[in-house]
Amino acid sequence: MTTAPANLLAVRQLLLTHLNVDKDRVRADDLEPAEVGIVGDPAHRGGYHCGSDRVVSRDYSVVESSRDRAGLSSYACALDVGQFEVTTPKGRFDLPHYSRWLVAQCEANTPDTRDIREVIYSPDGRTVRRWDRLGKRTSGDSSHRWHTHQSYFRDAIKAGRDQTAVIRRYLTEIGLTTTSEGTAQMFCKHGDRGENVRALQYALHNIGFPPGTIDGTYGDATAAALKKAEASIGVTSDGKTYDADSYTRIQALFVKRFSAGERGPKGDPGGLTMDQVATELAARITAGPAAT
Repeated sequence: MTTAPANLLAVRQLLLTHLNVDKDRVRADDLEPAEVGIVGDPAHRGGYHCGSDRVVSRDYSVVESSRDRAGLSSYACALDVGQFEVTTPKGRFDLPHYSRWLVAQCEANTPDTRDIREVIYSPDGRTVRRWDRLGKRTSGDSSHRWHTHQSYFRDAIKAGRDQTAVIRRYLTEIGLTTTSEGTAQMFCKHGDRGENVRALQYALHNIGFPPGTIDGTYGDATAAALKKAEASIGVTSDGKTYDADSYTRIQALFVKRFSAGERGPKGDPGGLTMDQVATELAARITAGPAAT
């Protein structure tokens, strides 16, 4: 079964921590959880969003690089990033800016981008381009006008190599993080307060270990929830420190809770096509909740 690897889940969490500004409601300007995808939907076959059970014959995400052939596993090896707009003291930044910046880093061959195989993106919301480390392709389909696709060589994902460094640099570049090396404030401990604590509390709530009130305060209830979560996978802790090890365990619990189950029997055809459903959902998300 294709699964989301911990190192790409870490990239996803880092983006959402800083670009999903209002976590209590859906906003057009925010990067929402539904807009940051790793594993393709059950019908998806072939490409970097698929693991070994879903690749197809002569799949480009396997055959074109020895790194991909050697690294083929059950892990999906791509990340989609949706639209956002954020304002900092340095200015206004959005998905096209992020995409252009990321491609510039790839073209410069910075050390923290060398595991990226390709970036399919729009520099302006109109045209679609593809940066390909192997030089095989230069464009992509029109859906990439509103989301950016990042593929990673399969051997890097299989080995568990960190992929957050370039994202941390971007967040520092635009003024969302302030540490000298762009280190995201993802980790925290008992007694801390802030958005990183709220992110932990939301994570615990979503995987079935509610920490009480989600208030950004790392108190006894949050520590108890983390302790129970780690105990559920055989780890003994007091729950008072959320570090890199704890983060990896929480992401593993996310995968366990939200991975797709076994495919059921094929049902009768519905009255709507998938394109119609996607269009309707997009319209409702943009419109926000109905008035009462």
